[in-house]
Amino acid sequence: MAHSIAKATLGLTRPNKIEHPKISFVAKEIDLLEWKGDILAVGTTETDVVKDENSKFKNLILQKLDSQLGGSLSKASSEEDFTGKAGQSTVLRLPNLGLKRVCLIGLGSAASATAAYHSLGEAVAAAAKSARASNVAIILASSAELTTESKQSVASAIVTGSVLGTYDDNRFKSESKKGTLKAVEILGLGTGPEMVKKLKNAEYVCSGIIYGKELVNAPANVLTPGVLAEEAKRIASEHSDVLSATILDVEQCEELKMGSYLGVAAASANPPHFIHLCYRPPGGEVKTKLALVGKGLTFDSGGYNIKTGPGCLIEHMKFDMAGSAAVLGAAKALGQIKPAGVEVHFIVAACENMISGTGMRPGDIVTASNGKTIEVNNTDAEGRLTLADALVYACNQGAEKIVDLATLTRACVVALGPSIAGMCFTPSDDLANEVLAASEVSGEKLWRMPLEESYWEFMKSGVADMVNTGSHQGGSITAALFLKQFVDEKVQWMHIDMSGPVRNDKKKTATGFGISTLVAWVLKNSS
Repeated sequence: MAHSIAKATLGLTRPNKIEHPKISFVAKEIDLLEWKGDILAVGTTETDVVKDENSKFKNLILQKLDSQLGGSLSKASSEEDFTGKAGQSTVLRLPNLGLKRVCLIGLGSAASATAAYHSLGEAVAAAAKSARASNVAIILASSAELTTESKQSVASAIVTGSVLGTYDDNRFKSESKKGTLKAVEILGLGTGPEMVKKLKNAEYVCSGIIYGKELVNAPANVLTPGVLAEEAKRIASEHSDVLSATILDVEQCEELKMGSYLGVAAASANPPHFIHLCYRPPGGEVKTKLALVGKGLTFDSGGYNIKTGPGCLIEHMKFDMAGSAAVLGAAKALGQIKPAGVEVHFIVAACENMISGTGMRPGDIVTASNGKTIEVNNTDAEGRLTLADALVYACNQGAEKIVDLATLTRACVVALGPSIAGMCFTPSDDLANEVLAASEVSGEKLWRMPLEESYWEFMKSGVADMVNTGSHQGGSITAALFLKQFVDEKVQWMHIDMSGPVRNDKKKTATGFGISTLVAWVLKNSS
């Protein structure tokens, strides 16, 4: 193997240190008109902004606020044709008052989904950036009918949107502006220790999402497999009361007979690092053992089946480790939340897929750590080869349930588009329902895809146990069927193909997809 250099120095690029959002969140029950600050943001549905025959709001919150402002709020909403649709907003500036601005933000026809309240928080963050505001308050025009639990969930979603909307990854820019938002007060959704815990947990999840975004955004000349392993060790050291780290080098992986993983890594000058973090609760009995496995290709050239031509997206292949970022981001969040009763293994087979004389060739046969042989008919279907040994390793840790995440196939993007992940490639309906429920909590979009066993015919080899790619038809399904060959039948397992939603094409940056869903799933198993 040509493992001679392992330094992330190409181009002399070093990420700048940036300040992450440091915002205090407080839930309060005070009279709306008593609040003083930079921006009062009111989340409104289309029903909330309906007016009577005198062009006055029927909604009591808006009615009260409009009366205090001398009717200027209803007038401004009419002039700007604000109807409460999702994505709409209108800002009223108030000179010479303790309240500097009132911002109406549309939630749509009926705000019930987590995503709507994420968007509310993001819109408030955008308004704060524009106004250089330091403190804001957020209230819903209609919240009386919400249960206590729903109010806590809504507040949590607003906090998430606010933090992520405030954050900008400027580590690789020569100049950047510092954020000004320091305090967010959430009004009218209740108070108490459970609300405080909910908001604090939301902040922990946001820290994991931001961390995951930074890993994915980092270019391959900065984030090598070795650097990713160092990052994993740093997470464990920061939360050493509940997290431990094991990093396997090439020789140790050879001892475990990880031929499939090592075959992919063989061409790169940057050696592979097999990452294993383990979360154990600070006290009490472990009732469930889980494993989260993430694809960790810090760069994917395609190997000898090199990515070429328009649309090959080789310039985006630093994103091919987004599965590992989701896993490590979840580890960071859970290390702070510290759920009881559950043991979690975070596993990443980190490497690069490059080209050299020592590299894997089309037609080569590699042997995975469970003894199964694979004819490599396409070196650009490398992620599944690394995941094969990672899944065997996860089963050997005694995991009862395994979820793997990977930017695995373009076929899944073609099927579901850029914002929805293909999930529930699983033989377990129970596990599918668990993860779908977790995605509803997180607001991330997942769609169950079939695990069609008859398609395994496409994966048969004449000289080995299987090939690593099948027909172009049903490519995401055959990829999942391949992974299934490396999971113990007694283990509940699910594959999530996250190729679409890992990147926001409009903002040209990572999304941190998967982290909040993984955390919600682990917490559900904890409870």
